[in-house]
Amino acid sequence: MAARAQILLQIFVLSTLATTAFSLSPYYYANVCPNALPAIKKLVEAAVYKERRMGASLLRLHFHDCFVNGCDASILLDPTPTIDSEKNALANQNSARGFEVIDQIKAEVDKICGRPVVSCADILAVAARDSIVALGGPSWKVRLGRRDSTTASRTQANLDIPSPFMDLPALINNFKNQGLNQKDLVALSGGHTIGFAQCFTFRNRTYNATNIDPGFAKQRQATCPRIGGNTNLAPLDPTPALFDTAYFNNLVKQRGLLISDQALFNGGLTDNLVKTYSLYPEAFSYDFAKSMIKMGNIKPLTGNQGQIRVNCRMVNY
Repeated sequence: MAARAQILLQIFVLSTLATTAFSLSPYYYANVCPNALPAIKKLVEAAVYKERRMGASLLRLHFHDCFVNGCDASILLDPTPTIDSEKNALANQNSARGFEVIDQIKAEVDKICGRPVVSCADILAVAARDSIVALGGPSWKVRLGRRDSTTASRTQANLDIPSPFMDLPALINNFKNQGLNQKDLVALSGGHTIGFAQCFTFRNRTYNATNIDPGFAKQRQATCPRIGGNTNLAPLDPTPALFDTAYFNNLVKQRGLLISDQALFNGGLTDNLVKTYSLYPEAFSYDFAKSMIKMGNIKPLTGNQGQIRVNCRMVNY
């Protein structure tokens, strides 16, 4: 019995060590390449300074990456005969952007580190955080050590990336499938405090919704006709280049741009949290950072899984 207990203890210790070795850590590159994170920050700041909208685009890349088979940079893979690129998924086609900024960061970081040691998946996670900070939002310690996938799935992207047309039960279920709760749903939806959306994503709400402020609807209709103008842009909140609580203030006033935005404040389970965030910016910032860490931990490839891509757009062969 004693021998058996000792063996079980050894197995437990070994499994604990293995878990520790392959778990994400904010200090993953501290010894391997200590200048990697400052380099990413500098390039993100430059990209956002050049075009404020880029901050929202980089955040969205990380979000759309994590929701499809985990945070593994699968969204960055270009189509090939063997890669059904997620760039061609409904939520990403002619919409996802910022790929050239990621390419630039990857090239610079590999140059600074002397070799490809920083994964594209980690670059996406850090760039998302640095984008939020550049636009006046909170910072957090990004857990690192993700590796890059060797596959992508347009089909899975079409299934798993939340749609702008979803109602609250569908959104709750979509986030639940990723291990995220209702607080994560509302906090992460608050990422819509920055950026823009295309006309086709909000046309139906603008012309047909009953839970919309009439003046706001009219304002949006001015740049989003019933027919045509599908790619015309509108801000997701009144201050699209500033991380603040204007998004939640808008929801309380029935001025959410997307169906999935207003669904968060429409007599349902998440109304109180929306009200809280609209009144207490610190609470929103705190929960947003916490939920970003949680989202960044969705099914990462670690240890010997996946690879560290040399080019974020293609698999190493």
